[in-house]
Amino acid sequence: MSMPLAGLTVLDFGQIFQGSYATLLMAKAGANVIKIEPPGGEPLRRRTAPGEATTMSFAMLNANKRAVTLNLKTEGGRQLLFDMVKKADVLLENFGPGAMDRLGVGWDVLHPLNPRMIYATASGYGITGPNKDALAMDLTVQAASGIMSVTGFADGPPVRAGVTVADFMGGIHAYGGIMTALYERMTSGVGRLVEIAMQEAVYYTLAGPIEQYRRHGVVPKRTGNNSPGAVAPYGVYPVKDGFIAIHTGTDQHWTNILAAAGRLDLKDVPRYQTMHGRATHAAEIDEIVVAWSSGLTKAEIAEQANRFRIPCAPVREVDEVMNDEHMHGRGMLEWMDHRDLGRVVMPRTPIRIHGTDVAPSLPNPRVGEHNDAIYGDWLGLSAERIAELRRDKVI
Repeated sequence: MSMPLAGLTVLDFGQIFQGSYATLLMAKAGANVIKIEPPGGEPLRRRTAPGEATTMSFAMLNANKRAVTLNLKTEGGRQLLFDMVKKADVLLENFGPGAMDRLGVGWDVLHPLNPRMIYATASGYGITGPNKDALAMDLTVQAASGIMSVTGFADGPPVRAGVTVADFMGGIHAYGGIMTALYERMTSGVGRLVEIAMQEAVYYTLAGPIEQYRRHGVVPKRTGNNSPGAVAPYGVYPVKDGFIAIHTGTDQHWTNILAAAGRLDLKDVPRYQTMHGRATHAAEIDEIVVAWSSGLTKAEIAEQANRFRIPCAPVREVDEVMNDEHMHGRGMLEWMDHRDLGRVVMPRTPIRIHGTDVAPSLPNPRVGEHNDAIYGDWLGLSAERIAELRRDKVI
């Protein structure tokens, strides 16, 4: 197979979502990703229900990786890491700031051992600044970043996004930072310390609210599914079997909706002819849309959206998305007979580099599954030495 990152070795201390997603993207591109966990495994492994061997989220984020156990609180564990660092291209961790330094394996210690290695650290608020030691989880970063303040309905409290936005935005930026540092290394020959803070990674998502504040001098309020700007129709509308979302961006989109609804008689109504006019009369516009949408199903609306070129999509449930014909057709989703979960849908990678291969989904490793392969075949330790490390609880 022709894999873009073939030959790249990554030491993965990623845990939960942020770090694990960054290294997953590398594994899917062919990198040799070695997941390093304390004996017993990382926290996400322990979120299983009684009787389960793993979780779907762990399986998704740790596919195509190999796993070893390593106790960095022991001298033997640190020495093993030093040996791995000398042969690695990238190390990623998303512990709290300073955790690796306190263990004696931070950037200042590891960089001299292998000046070519990229060291990436991903945290909630960064490794400097007055808030660097604040505990950070996706929910708390959504709150601190301002995302929650503009999410929800005007008559209700702030609401978190329904998915882990900050964690995955942090993981995406960590991946991008590592790739940027690897590109520079091709000419400099030197690795860099790459740092990502989740709060900073999500800041650009506030571009719209920031523009509203700049323009009006008023802190933006929560608007639910309605447009906070001068756009109509915009929002979520009922259909026979659920809801659809519509986001018009041009006058032509509005004309297309009128054509689909059989209401071209409204095309020349003066107050509906401009974006500003429609936004000013948004309640009237919504009534027109609901009169059209409520008599149709999601499938019928989707067909009309394609035929009349309307920016519209059904609001789908999780099970519908997992069985999405389009993503299965493109190979983004595929069925797998997972050794712990049974027959499940697994994602591949959203990054497509044409002319190269995409790694097929391999099941996530079990705790320490590749200790013998990594410490024996890769580092060259004897079976006797590996047995000693197990006995001494180093691995």
